[in-house]
Amino acid sequence: MKREAIANMAFAAMFAALILLLGMTPLGLIPLGFINVTILCVPVIVGTVLLGVKTGLVLGACFGLASTLSAFGLTLTPPSALASALVAKSPLLAIVMCFAPRLMVPVSAHAAYRAAARGADRHAAALPFAAVAGSLTNTILYLGLMLLFYALTGLDSTAVLTVIGGTGLIAGSSESVVAAIIVTPVVIALWQVQKKVA
Repeated sequence: MKREAIANMAFAAMFAALILLLGMTPLGLIPLGFINVTILCVPVIVGTVLLGVKTGLVLGACFGLASTLSAFGLTLTPPSALASALVAKSPLLAIVMCFAPRLMVPVSAHAAYRAAARGADRHAAALPFAAVAGSLTNTILYLGLMLLFYALTGLDSTAVLTVIGGTGLIAGSSESVVAAIIVTPVVIALWQVQKKVA
């Protein structure tokens, strides 16, 4: 049991480091000018399925931190124009926009996995559902909060609506498919590792 706990702590640390690496460098954010497409939700979802929703929330907070640093221009990836405009108008709302959706990723991924697994401890067929739910939660809440905060601060929301209608739909669906493709085999492989250290 002690060996398993140490292994799980190592997994959590590895996922947190991966999130920060992806978020602080161009590896995890694909800049499109007005918005950044991200794959940072993948290690959050994997960590949530493997280690539980509490660990997932910690990983979601790491995702939120990386997103905040990016929005404030403190990473190697340039901030998106839309995020920069909100930071200039209301730094606090920008931080909320960066953290809140990321903290909901593990919640929705965990709920979707549990619903699809129907009580099974490890159910490979439920993994794509968790991945898609977590990824779409990130996209929908992030863009939704951006639109809301633009309206609250009096910023022109035309660009946000364009992103939601076009890029958000394309990028969001693409991110969810990529998440499902990556999450499923990675979790299955890490389940085998967990069995060996249990």
